[in-house]
Amino acid sequence: MRRDHERDQCRSARVDPGSDRFPSALFDAVLLDRDGTLVEDVPYNGDPEKVRPLPGVREALDRLRGAGLRLAVVTNQSGLARGLFTHDELRRVNARVEELLGPFDAWQICPHGERDGCGCRKPAPGLVRAAARALGTSPIRCVMVGDIGADMEAAAAAGAAGIMVPTPATRPAEVAAAPTVVEDLPAAVARILDRIGLVSPPASQRRRGTVLVVRSDAAGDVLVTGPGIRAVAAGADRVVLLCGPRGRAAADLLPGIDGLIEWPLPWIDGNPAPVDPDDIRHLTTRLAQVGADEAVIFTSFHQSPLPLALLLRMAGVPRISAISDDYPGALLDVRHRVPVGVPEPERALSLAAAAGFALAPDDEPGLRLRDDRLPATPAGTGEPGYVVLHPGSSVETRACPPELATRIVRVLHAAGYRVVVTGGPDERELTARVAAAGGIDLGGRTGLGELAAIIARAGALVVGNTGPAHLAAALGVPVVSLFAPTVPFGQWGPYRVPTVRLGDAGAPCRDTRATRCPVPGHPCLSAVEPGRVLAALRLLGVPADAPAGPEAVVAGPPRGPAVTATGGVAR
Repeated sequence: MRRDHERDQCRSARVDPGSDRFPSALFDAVLLDRDGTLVEDVPYNGDPEKVRPLPGVREALDRLRGAGLRLAVVTNQSGLARGLFTHDELRRVNARVEELLGPFDAWQICPHGERDGCGCRKPAPGLVRAAARALGTSPIRCVMVGDIGADMEAAAAAGAAGIMVPTPATRPAEVAAAPTVVEDLPAAVARILDRIGLVSPPASQRRRGTVLVVRSDAAGDVLVTGPGIRAVAAGADRVVLLCGPRGRAAADLLPGIDGLIEWPLPWIDGNPAPVDPDDIRHLTTRLAQVGADEAVIFTSFHQSPLPLALLLRMAGVPRISAISDDYPGALLDVRHRVPVGVPEPERALSLAAAAGFALAPDDEPGLRLRDDRLPATPAGTGEPGYVVLHPGSSVETRACPPELATRIVRVLHAAGYRVVVTGGPDERELTARVAAAGGIDLGGRTGLGELAAIIARAGALVVGNTGPAHLAAALGVPVVSLFAPTVPFGQWGPYRVPTVRLGDAGAPCRDTRATRCPVPGHPCLSAVEPGRVLAALRLLGVPADAPAGPEAVVAGPPRGPAVTATGGVAR
């Protein structure tokens, strides 16, 4: 007979494959592009007889309906503005789509041309926001499926998830920049249901005593683990977090933690000291003193939990859960597996679910901070609404090139934005150089808590793939992400917050996880034009709060008429 711990080791947090219906802690709705995603792309089609569903689409949509997800079509139809078909012809085409594919809960259509300057034409986020409103939810609880970059950009700018189903006409650069890419709509639906299943609450839950949770890494890594830690806290009497020195400041800001142990782990740290047997003995003793009833070891996708699991066994912890591709022997009671590409916050939340923990009913899976731990905003920032630029990073490849950062400040300042430049104590020279172009220099004057307080009052944050991006996500502040592609954007990009990604997603450094730029000149970011940052702020709806100067760069679409919604069938 199989022992209980063996059953647990094989457990996955995924749902019963015989059923798609389960309550979703992640998504309420799926938004779908029409042409090239649901039906064959017939340019400017006004003829219902030319509607041809793509293979497997009806069955895939029925899976979503069966899972209780609401569906909406969001589509640009500039043929109306060009006079290539009429509103009545469009209604008849959409009625044919529903006849073949089943009913949709909402249709959101942009009738404008590319030069009309509206707020609804993708890549603007207007259609996504309107669809979420029509479905009675918010963009962060929606996932957008489409076949081109504009679909993904619109989703990100609204804070929704995005899945691309490219066609032969999709440009390679758009495919490279997409957060998730699958071959067709049925695969997209499978991915959506898998992600929901991974974080779904366990069937039965019991109250736990003291739980030791672990995330020994940098500040950003600790921040993205927040949803998983909150889930554990919702089902435990006491939560103690083991973290490293680089993550301590972030741990101090997270909800759900009752106690902290700060200890560097030489198998995790990027620049570790030699293993000291006495240090390991002292750590084991300290872990035993916690008196934990169980432990949940959170790790990044490239890290192993097994060295610490061994120490926890030696410290007497009776139940241990972790994600491990390596065979754990007797070291783990719950050995969890997660598919490649899952966003890091969901990866952590899925481990908590596999261990038997779920978020509180009134909690969301996004990142959060403790408001009562945020200090006062440092003097000199002025009224809320400024743009924060954080050019540095502890990892060289993820930092914004200084020359680019300087040009960004100059362009934004000329366009009427107040720019606050932030950085750590070892970045004073960098921030002084960058801020001299027209920004407010706060380099070296803030810890992580003060930086969070500054970001909380900002209209947006401009930053690379580094910890402050996750602070912004936790605070709901839009992000212009200068994202070096050394790690996957779908895993590490700002989570559930309006975002515009800039940079060459297909650069040679892609997926290398390099900490030092392997390509001279940092081309993945250095080629970004500052005007694109200005355009990104306008796409996100972040206004300047001062009159534009004579050197202002005109970038991005002007503000246009409100989103137009048009029903597919008379509703």
